[in-house]
Amino acid sequence: MTRSDEYDVIVIGGGPAGSSTATMVAQGGHSVLLLELEKFPRFRIGESLMPATYWTLDRMGVLDKMNCSQFPQKHSVQFFSKSGRGSVPFYFSETEPGPSAQTWQVDRGEFDLMLLNNAREKGVEVFEETRVTEVLFDGDRAVGVAARFPDGEIREIAATVVVDASGQAAMLGHKLRLRQGDENLRNCSYYTRYKNAWRGEGRDEGATLILYTGEPRTWFWYIPLPEGDVSVGVVGPIERLTEGRRDPQAVFDSEAASCPAILERIEGAEQLHPVRALKDFTYSCRQMAGDGWILVGDAFGFIDPIYSSGVFLAMKGGEFAADSILAALDSDDVSGVRLGAHAEEYAEGVEAMRKLVYAYYAPEFNFAKFLEQYPDVKDELVNLLIGNVYRKSVTRLLESMEQFCELPGYEPFRIEEAAAN
Repeated sequence: MTRSDEYDVIVIGGGPAGSSTATMVAQGGHSVLLLELEKFPRFRIGESLMPATYWTLDRMGVLDKMNCSQFPQKHSVQFFSKSGRGSVPFYFSETEPGPSAQTWQVDRGEFDLMLLNNAREKGVEVFEETRVTEVLFDGDRAVGVAARFPDGEIREIAATVVVDASGQAAMLGHKLRLRQGDENLRNCSYYTRYKNAWRGEGRDEGATLILYTGEPRTWFWYIPLPEGDVSVGVVGPIERLTEGRRDPQAVFDSEAASCPAILERIEGAEQLHPVRALKDFTYSCRQMAGDGWILVGDAFGFIDPIYSSGVFLAMKGGEFAADSILAALDSDDVSGVRLGAHAEEYAEGVEAMRKLVYAYYAPEFNFAKFLEQYPDVKDELVNLLIGNVYRKSVTRLLESMEQFCELPGYEPFRIEEAAAN
């Protein structure tokens, strides 16, 4: 690999958002440099994909690799009440015909490496173990980055567009003081993996399970992974899971004790690593783009993981960003308005997912009771679980949810601020 003094686009971060953005801009014929702090593969949580990720994977040219992988196929999601009773599984094929009706449960180390290598194959120049120390500005316009490369050399590199895909580090979000939390979803998680825990059979083998505990607003995820592994994590309010309990293993064990459906699934299984914690992970930035810069993926925002929307929104946001960047470069206009041209459309999909999250945590919400009262919106509900928020309307579903239970108001992103930059 070589190191130029100037690129059309520099991408900070090589996760799904950064790899997606970089790949599609390079496919458009532009020079792209991607700088990643870590060495891949590296551990990341967030293993369950939404089926709608299919279309972005297809555009990036990695579907063949996914189909040949050992990642378990995911055909459905199933919810379990506090009593341990399971809902009827929501099978994606009921509303989504064709190959996009199934997706995968991925090991993020392998999956992210696959996407990064694909970016290399598509012409992106990639440097790992490289720390971006600063985004360079000329007035209000981003003009490049300063970075320390693996050999210790610090270099300033110019770019027409800088993409912040730095994940929850949110480099520009913090620098420009754009990041804000969601007071309605101040949750945290404690998670680990097990070997040879319970798995379903047939098309249910790769299903995502969401299981309520006996405590308010607290639930477990259960995600089958390759080689017999299972990802298991508990999510709940920060004040509940952290109060008086500092040891992550003790928190996890205490919550599992209030969820018999989890205990019976992990009984006799081998815990593969110590319990890890992730806190206060629902947030967004109040601006998506400015002159010469744009935020994608977790660098822009993240929603509670109840519906596994993280990787989907990161990759779809990367696809939207790539199209806006390509149009901006072609028109020689890299203003915040042009680079953020997709902001309103993207935000509408994010807000649809957010409302479904709010509904799940509402004390009076229950999927069975909701669908009994509003049976005509089941297809829209499955479409939302699929991630079809940018391909199909879910308006009736959202209106029905707002009638069924009270959803908090939240304005995470004001479009006019991007337009005014």
